[in-house]
Formats: sequence, C-alpha cells, structure tokens
Amino acid sequence: MKTIKITSIITLLLAALCFSGCNTMEGAGKDIEKGGQNLQDAAK
Repeated sequence: MKTIKITSIITLLLAALCFSGCNTMEGAGKDIEKGGQNLQDAAK
C-alpha cells in the first residue's frame, strides 16, 4: 500500500512538471514563429 502511494505522488509530480513545460514550450514556439514572420516580411 505504501508503494502505491509513493508511486502516485511521483506520477502526479511528473505530470505537473510536464504541464508546466508545455506552457513554456508554447511561449517559445510563439516567439520563434514571430521571428520567422519578421524574416519573411523583411524578405518581401
């Protein structure tokens, strides 16, 4: 029973880290996309 509880806690912590990482990657993706758009506009 103790092992299940520890495993559940670790799983929840890892899930929380993954979800916070997704927000960070989404922001980075938007920044990169905006930079690419500026390059395309400059090339026109």
